[in-house]
Amino acid sequence: MERYEFKNKILIVGFGSIGQGVLPLILRHFTITPDRITIVTADKRGENIAKEYGVRFIIDPLLPHNHQDIIRSHIGPGDFLVNVSVDVSTMALIEYCQRNSILYLDTVVEPWEGYYTDPSLSVSQRSNYALREQALALRKLVLEGPHPTAVIAHGANPGLVSHFVKQALLNVAADTGVQVEQPKTRDAWARLARDLGIKVIHIAERDTQQSPTPKKIGEFVNTWSVDGFHSESCQPSEMGWGTHEKAIPADGKEHDFGVKCAIYLDQPSFMTKCRSWTPTSKAQQGWVVTHHESISIADYLTVMEDGKAVYRPTVHYAYHPCDGAVLSLDELAANNGVLQKEQRLITDEVLPGGVDELGVLLMGHAKNAYWYGSRLSIDEAHKLVPHNNATALQVTSSIIGAMVWAIQNPTAGIVDADELDHELLMKIAGPYLGKVFGEYTDWTPIEGRGVLFPEFVDTEDPWQFSNFRVS
Repeated sequence: MERYEFKNKILIVGFGSIGQGVLPLILRHFTITPDRITIVTADKRGENIAKEYGVRFIIDPLLPHNHQDIIRSHIGPGDFLVNVSVDVSTMALIEYCQRNSILYLDTVVEPWEGYYTDPSLSVSQRSNYALREQALALRKLVLEGPHPTAVIAHGANPGLVSHFVKQALLNVAADTGVQVEQPKTRDAWARLARDLGIKVIHIAERDTQQSPTPKKIGEFVNTWSVDGFHSESCQPSEMGWGTHEKAIPADGKEHDFGVKCAIYLDQPSFMTKCRSWTPTSKAQQGWVVTHHESISIADYLTVMEDGKAVYRPTVHYAYHPCDGAVLSLDELAANNGVLQKEQRLITDEVLPGGVDELGVLLMGHAKNAYWYGSRLSIDEAHKLVPHNNATALQVTSSIIGAMVWAIQNPTAGIVDADELDHELLMKIAGPYLGKVFGEYTDWTPIEGRGVLFPEFVDTEDPWQFSNFRVS
């Protein structure tokens, strides 16, 4: 196990399941002592874990009026802020860190509390697309000297899956006889995807972890942050929009600002389902939950010519969470997005045998479809790192990889996961990901359709979004 030198201090903001899981990995992989780490969070969750590792634990929620003072009291130039909180503005923290030479990383671009449910904001303004545009706009801050590195949206997904995409593209090229040198630029990666014929990319995930205690009525159960999953489930369903698509859905809308690489639906993510495929489940139905990587990957793999997008794949999440979370989403939908009064995180009490299978499904190439990713069991996760289940460890190991990259590239400015070195990230996260593998499939979203009941399917192009969407 390689350890990386870091002589400064680390501030962890938020200490839910991901914060608790990443702490032991930080201490394992960096030359840092517990007295140089501080946790600032909104409640008592994880206090016993901080005490176990001898790390200072402070309950002091970051708010618009106090976040600068709190950060200033714990870290300064050259230090690292790891933001794994919810309801704390990414943009506010990034701007402070940019102006004060502090390295920064988060796992999702977050607004201040209340943003997602603000009726004065349009659906477009409440989207992940809009939040990403706000974060990237901070690249234009006028600063003296180099801009400190801020890695945005880098957990498992978003984050790790962007590196899966690059490796999957190289694998498909090798397996289909396409001779290519490993791309070194964004444009080269996009042209490789185009040349391979990639039309659609799903972030295709299946979680089979289970608690011995069944979900109760009025309870939201999940294997990772309940608050985080609830927030994104209530946002509009979003997807990077491919140039091969024939028509935008009737309830689909384009954004009138930014890079315009994505669309959104006029309905929440908890109401939007799609057909997809993973090695464990084979064919499955998942939720098109809005995620940063749906936009960033589509944007990164866009080929521009004469100012026009001539190639871009459709990209979106196709998530089948654990069974308890499936029931929780159904109940959430029945209550029009109002979160259940009780919430429970499935962590250490998970039954043996469950896995989180997270990967990317690349479709439309010469071999039809190719899934590449990680299958990690709860049993392996518990053996590898304390305070992690399979879902959390895919996130926390990816955070460590991105922290290493940021420390080695301290003046890169604000970057998406797609701009990082995928080989470095896979090297660091790989030992914690269980079985990392690829599998081809002949599956398409029109397989077996229109036999027992009449329904419209586009047989000329199975990779149209209309074929994936579950009505």
